[in-house]
Amino acid sequence: MRREINERVVSIGGGTGSFTMLSELKKVVSGLWAIVTMMDSGGSSRRLIDEFGHPLPLGDLRQALVALSRSRKLWGGIFSYRFPDSQNGSIGGHSLGNLVLHALQDLNGGDLLGALDDAEEILNTAGHVIPVTLDEAMLCAELSDGTIVRGETSIDIPGDRPVLPIKRVFLEPGATATARARKALERADKILIGPGDLYTSIIPCLLVDDVAEAIRSCDGELIYICNVMTKHGETDGYAASDYVREIHRYLGRRVDTVVVNNGEFPTSLIERYAAEQAFPVRPDLDLLRTLVPRVLAAPVATTERLIRHDAERVITTIWPDLIA
Repeated sequence: MRREINERVVSIGGGTGSFTMLSELKKVVSGLWAIVTMMDSGGSSRRLIDEFGHPLPLGDLRQALVALSRSRKLWGGIFSYRFPDSQNGSIGGHSLGNLVLHALQDLNGGDLLGALDDAEEILNTAGHVIPVTLDEAMLCAELSDGTIVRGETSIDIPGDRPVLPIKRVFLEPGATATARARKALERADKILIGPGDLYTSIIPCLLVDDVAEAIRSCDGELIYICNVMTKHGETDGYAASDYVREIHRYLGRRVDTVVVNNGEFPTSLIERYAAEQAFPVRPDLDLLRTLVPRVLAAPVATTERLIRHDAERVITTIWPDLIA
């Protein structure tokens, strides 16, 4: 049986990989905080903003709540339910969890933090979900030719913009971190950055005022979980060291530890991803060791239907004394 991790662990980021990690972390970490990016600009979140005047996207918060739920089979499933699309249905395509969070915020007089507290009680979460900011801000990217792309969805989908290297990302306007996020980061024993898309999930959190400063002031270990696959239009040709350099650039300090995949994948899976111009991230270990004090290289990805981080392997790589 696994040992319980009696540490204050903060996970910061967003995206499917991050929420998969939270689902596993909740089983072993006694003090867990999930700080979630607030830059989503698509799907049900976009419609709530456009149609109902909701100030902030809710999708990543909902996913983090579901990931941490101890009642995942019932309430987690309900929060994850998405109404089928219909030609005239106003709720078609909406996530029920987003609508519940929207309702809870209204019942709390517009207080999103109060809504999250109520949602944690409903879902019986094994930890806390914290929005990185309560300010409305748009994620923007400057491409290598100077073109500015606005909106997380436009940056995320290469078909919506020129496929050129990203020179930098920034927020328009700026945003300030929530007090809960700052406090969690400053007091953490371990901060886990990632996994998640580099420019649309991880770095957006670091762009929020006070986040990078809070991380720099933390005495705990800072761990970056490096991507296992590149993403077309964002990280074409990136090796592990390129991801780390970008984290360092926006963070203003180096990470203490990087977890990088050194396992191999079946040819059939590689070919499927190559058709979408996505490729395994090369673990350039010699260069990584010049950038980071501790490099943990292990086969931390699953090779089943999709290529994803295997959260259990990542956790036992970070905490090697855990017994599965």
